[in-house]
Amino acid sequence: MPSPSGAGEIGLWAGFLDRLPAAEAIAAARRIEGAGVGTIWLQEYSGVDPFVRAALYLSATSDLVVALGVAVIHARDPEAMVAVASTLEEAFPGRFVLGLGGSHRALVEARGHTFGPPLATMRAYLAAMDAARGHRRLPTRVLGALGPKMMELAGTAADGAHTYFAPVAHTAAVRAALGPDRWLAPTQMVGLDRERTRGYLQLCLGMPNYTSNLLRFGLEQADLDTTSDRLVDALVVPAGAVTERVAEQRAAGADQVVLQFVPPPPAEVVLERVEKGLT
Repeated sequence: MPSPSGAGEIGLWAGFLDRLPAAEAIAAARRIEGAGVGTIWLQEYSGVDPFVRAALYLSATSDLVVALGVAVIHARDPEAMVAVASTLEEAFPGRFVLGLGGSHRALVEARGHTFGPPLATMRAYLAAMDAARGHRRLPTRVLGALGPKMMELAGTAADGAHTYFAPVAHTAAVRAALGPDRWLAPTQMVGLDRERTRGYLQLCLGMPNYTSNLLRFGLEQADLDTTSDRLVDALVVPAGAVTERVAEQRAAGADQVVLQFVPPPPAEVVLERVEKGLT
């Protein structure tokens, strides 16, 4: 299986590190590794460079795996992506995971880029990366996959998939599309305040690719319009039931379950929970 060494069965969504000064974030990464977490997942929406931050955290730890969930393909041409990803793989073999995604139309166009057909754009981008890599070794490469065609591409042109804002049934569908030999790391939201969590979910419900995917997996438009209990329960697990939901995700085919506390709390709250045990 093309999975990073030492990644573990539980990962931690660590976008909260972006809100910290670099020195404090590095110290937090050391605490996370010390607590036994195998992988942290970084985002690319916070105004810091995720590759630079990944290099800082990898340099400051000995075994921690750092994954990007996801790097936006519109932000770098394929050669630039190969250059930065292969550099991290050379420096930290097996400890970096390159997650790639097309982001959302509104976010891409806000950066001045053209948002083309997602599947064709990703397929061409991956082919261009492969053509540019030469002798360079790339890290484990996964796609942010929601729809069935992107799931299939993740199984044929990448090493697996990382998913977000999707129910357990989606994990099972991705596993079926990927086949048994690709790495699958779905995100599982963990709710700390149910009512405030609804507000966080509503941010994502403004993205058409998320809503279309939810409608494919048993949710109805009324659930999306009202942020219903049914919707919350499908996406978010209470803090006291994490072990059971992780077991469901694993049974559905997940190799690693990435836990995200929502709504995103202060860094110290996450770190204290990590040190008490994620499950």
